[in-house]
Amino acid sequence: MNSRVKIEEVKPAHDGQRVDNWLAARLKGVPRSLVYRLLRTGQVRVNGRRARPSLRLVAGDRVRIPPVRTGEQRPPPKPDAARFERLRRAVLYEDERIMVLGKATGMAVHAGSGVSHGLIEILNAGLEEPAYYLVHRLDRDTSGCLLLAKDRATMTELHALMRRGGIGKQYLALVQGQWKGGARTVDAPLSPNRERGGERMTEVSGEGRRAATRFVPRQAFPEATLMEATLDTGRKHQIRVHAAHEGHPVAGDRKYGDAAFNKRMKKLGLKRLFLHAHRLHFAMPDGREVDVTAPLPDDLRAVLDAMETD
Repeated sequence: MNSRVKIEEVKPAHDGQRVDNWLAARLKGVPRSLVYRLLRTGQVRVNGRRARPSLRLVAGDRVRIPPVRTGEQRPPPKPDAARFERLRRAVLYEDERIMVLGKATGMAVHAGSGVSHGLIEILNAGLEEPAYYLVHRLDRDTSGCLLLAKDRATMTELHALMRRGGIGKQYLALVQGQWKGGARTVDAPLSPNRERGGERMTEVSGEGRRAATRFVPRQAFPEATLMEATLDTGRKHQIRVHAAHEGHPVAGDRKYGDAAFNKRMKKLGLKRLFLHAHRLHFAMPDGREVDVTAPLPDDLRAVLDAMETD
């Protein structure tokens, strides 16, 4: 139990951070729901005023942190050093401001439901101040290029660049059936978190936000097509939903895919979603060009080889 009110000054490294995220990082072991309750009830004050969760902090702000019981939930154990070393071996590109990792399938990018440590927590474990910040996210089952910033200012700049469409992201996806009509853009609005059969889904909906994906066929097989997918927008499950919307769901997709097709692909050795973040390319704010590719992993390459000989 933290029995005293604390007043903490926001450091320059946290300039621009949302107050809810800043507070959660300081109240280790406290449920996120309690963090929001403290904000909602006005117990957290920024420069003497009530703060909404979305408030962006400014370096030098003084934040009142109320007494909080932290013993109700134990913080998760620290990740072991071997996991950190595996991530360091997965670096595809690094300089003084950014790092691009080749994320493995099955790894969450951050902690969440049922996940005590994601990639970002492993990289920052044991540090008083974060050394790495997520610029974007990849689904847990998706492998490939993941961009991280090494300071909050760079992260903010890259977020702005991404909103302007300045970060090119290409994926490789194996989809069901033979793709007809060549390269085309699927421009269909998406609504996330729709209830369907008791499950949260992203759906094509006229009420959703604009979403556009450029699909280009790269290799044809009797029962499937290897596609390059370029994101014009970055909505939740965008490639998977757009591919299914076109009648060509992604192989191994248990949420939006075709069960019979997935079963046939499993016999060819596919054990996961066939979606890989193949390339990232953009210009840094200082004009320096960054162009990084992640080769198709061996397990996915083996599936393509199996289809060629099947």
